[in-house]
Amino acid sequence: MLPDHFLLLFAAGLLAGTMNAAAGGGSFVTLPSLVFAGVPSVMANATSTVALFPGTLASAYAYRHDAKPFGHVSMRVMLAVMMAGGFAGAMLLLYTPARTFDRIIPWLLLFGALTFTFGPRVNAWLRKFVHIGSRTVVIVQFFLGTYAGYFGGAVGIMMMAAWSLLGVTDIKAISAARMTLVGAANSVAVVIFIASRLVWWPQMIVVMIAGVLGGYFGARVVRRLPPARIRLGISMVSFAMTAAVFYRQLKL
Repeated sequence: MLPDHFLLLFAAGLLAGTMNAAAGGGSFVTLPSLVFAGVPSVMANATSTVALFPGTLASAYAYRHDAKPFGHVSMRVMLAVMMAGGFAGAMLLLYTPARTFDRIIPWLLLFGALTFTFGPRVNAWLRKFVHIGSRTVVIVQFFLGTYAGYFGGAVGIMMMAAWSLLGVTDIKAISAARMTLVGAANSVAVVIFIASRLVWWPQMIVVMIAGVLGGYFGARVVRRLPPARIRLGISMVSFAMTAAVFYRQLKL
């Protein structure tokens, strides 16, 4: 690993940890940074997932007592469905050709950035016209788990949007369930990625350590900032990284 790659990945980990501590979106930084550091795209995605997993797991553990059932759907069912989706998404990534994933990455980043930025507004509009039942939530949850195992950018926002259409409005319960279920999907994906030898360990360790530091110290900083400014900052970073990846693809 070259010195400039080390600095790039360490800075990316710090920023990603801070973003995840604030509102999520850390993968918008770590995945492109790993690609820019020379890690093949599929392996970069797997390495990013593994590197950010300890932070997700720690948050899920902290919220473990606050998660509540969704209407007639128990958390056990939601966890099982999410883990099944995480398995499907991770296996789908394994069988995605590298060239295909190279073409998909910019669009996945763009989709995630748009969802993170405009998702809450679209969701507020949808709630006026759409209400879904428990069975639909379970089906949607499986596809969200698949997306989380495959890529995962802004999956938390998508989950909260689906749950709000069910009528769940308890923010504390939603936040707890989001972290718990994302952690469940990622746990399956992490095992598959490690067993399949997709992880570039030196790069992963750098991003993971920096991510933990960014999550701890970043949380102390962002706690003092208005939520609107935090979301704006994350959106700007997400779109900037997306534009950089599109530009890189055009040059190849």
